[in-house]
This record gives sequence, C-alpha cells and structure tokens, in this order.
Amino acid sequence: MKLSDFDFDLPEALIATRPARPRSSARMLVARGAGIADARAIDLPDHLAPGDRLVLNDTRVIPARLTGRRGRTGGAGARIEATLLEPRAEGTWSALIKPLRKVRDGERIDFSADLSAVVEGRADGAARLRFNLDGPDFDAALEQAGAMPLPPYIAARRPADDRDRQDYQTIWARRAGAVAAPTASLHFDDALMAALARRGIATTHVTLHVGAGTFLPVKVDDIADHRMHAEWGEVGAPAAAEIMATKRAGGRVVPVGTTALRLLESAATAPGEIAEWRGETDIFITPGFRFRIADALMTNFHLPKSTLMMLVSAFLGVAEIRAVYAHAIRERYRFFSYGDASLLLPPEGRGT
Repeated sequence: MKLSDFDFDLPEALIATRPARPRSSARMLVARGAGIADARAIDLPDHLAPGDRLVLNDTRVIPARLTGRRGRTGGAGARIEATLLEPRAEGTWSALIKPLRKVRDGERIDFSADLSAVVEGRADGAARLRFNLDGPDFDAALEQAGAMPLPPYIAARRPADDRDRQDYQTIWARRAGAVAAPTASLHFDDALMAALARRGIATTHVTLHVGAGTFLPVKVDDIADHRMHAEWGEVGAPAAAEIMATKRAGGRVVPVGTTALRLLESAATAPGEIAEWRGETDIFITPGFRFRIADALMTNFHLPKSTLMMLVSAFLGVAEIRAVYAHAIRERYRFFSYGDASLLLPPEGRGT
C-alpha cells in the first residue's frame, strides 16, 4: 500500500492543545464494525462486558525537554535545547540538540546548578550525552530542570507548563522511561476506574516506554519500505497469566492505546496465546496483519500518513477507518494526544 492511502485533510482547529476536564468527559467515538456512535469516555463500561479486560501501559513520562547553556569559563555560553530520547547501555543518553551544529564533542552543557552533561559524540542527527548524575540523583535533578516533552504539534502552538506535568501523565504511571505519553490512557480518572470496577471489567498493567520515534514521519511512498523505531517493553508473567485467563473464560482483551496493543502482539506466541516477554520491539502493523491477542482497541485520533493510522486501519479495516475519521471530522472531535478517544470493536469472529 502507498503512504497516500492513509492521508486525510484535518482542519487545524481540531488539533487539541489542552485535554478535556475532567478527563473522562472527553468524547468517545464507538465504531462497532461499520456502525458508528457518539459517546463519552465515562461511558466506556457500557460498551464492554463483565469479564472483559483492559490492558494499560504503566510507563511514566520523564520531563525530557531541557534548556541549558554551553559551559563557559567566566560566563554563560549559547542557549541549547535538548530533548532526551532514550538511555544507552553505556550510561549515556541519546538526545536531540538544538542547535546541534553549535556544540562540539567534549563540551559541557549546564542545565541547572545541579545538572550538566558532556557531549560524548554525535550520530544520525542526535547527540550522546553523559550526565554528571545518575540513579535517584539524576531523576531528582531532571524533575527540577526538565519540562514535559509535548508532541511537536502542541509544542509549536504553546510551551509546556506546570499543568502538563499532570495532564501529560496517566493516573497509573509507575515506571519512568517514556518521552511521550500513552495518550489513550489520559482519558481515565478515578470516576471511570470506579465505573469499570462496578461493571466487572478487569485491568492488567504492562510497560512500553514510548519513544520520540512515535512522532517521526514516514518518508517512503511504499509503506513496505518503512522501518519502525524500536521501543523497550515488558509483559510480566502475572500480566500474561491474567490475559490468558480472560481469553480462556471467553472475555475480550482490550488494549488501551496503540502502545499496549503493539506490545501484546509482540509478546503473542500463537493466536489467543501470550507469554511473559521483555525486550525491544519494532513491530510494524499494517493492513493484512493478523491480530493474535487484541479483541478491541481504545485509542485517540492519529496523524495523517502516520504508522498509527496504518495500525488502526489494519485493526478495523481501511474503509471502516476512513468512515470513522470522516465522521470525527464532521462532528468536530478533537484530535491527537490531548484529543478525544475512539473505541474500535471489530466484527464478531474476526482475529483471535
């Protein structure tokens, strides 16, 4: 298939720059096969059944956007912006630096009185930074010096602020390491969790540390030529056992977000079967993919020509997703990370 098959015109006014308040008041489009209905996130339990299981990504977004100065004896140097991408095995961090051309290998960048880093190398448009702190000391200093790494389509419209430290984090965020939020999960609050529990809908936590590569554009016309970025994830033994128990009891497994779905399908061992798994996944889901674990999907509305548009097209069907997005635009749903949700329910008998 061609990249143009996943394009659509989106009015800029529909790009959300702040989330709904309260979280569960966000709108939710429910696509049941070819049928479409309008609802709210708080209505999610009404569209699921007792015995179904939601799978939630418990990654925690780090305040990965830093502003600093090139280290200079006797005074401050040029202003530098850094966005941390991922930790490396040798103890450094891969980071986007702006402007990269102004820094040299071996140079120090001061981000605060406590936090600084030395540039140890550059490759593929990113720098390799070694910080002066590690472990809990690094985490504490980063929390003070950093800002939340809002997606480019929000950051271009406004800077991150203190509200984003709460808004751009799920209520169950636990394992630090993501530089982007699993945004479908941002619709959940205490009221929705209580309603799910009353309905008899279980939850399971897995971890996928979302990387900045999730925002990289697809640059090839033939999507078969695209190579996905890798992200680290884990499905623990208890999580795999809970998912298998739901499958065997006839319940549906419903990942919340494309990150949880990609992880489950990476850990699948056979149709309807999953096992403990950890490592890096670069799974690329396009139309024709046979889903082995996910029975339904809750997700936000995605960018045109993105790998996530390809994923939801694979899940519900290309024509069906086109109809879903046409309805969402016509009804003025809010798009992208801080936008509204969709619940995709494929026809009975499809997939697992």
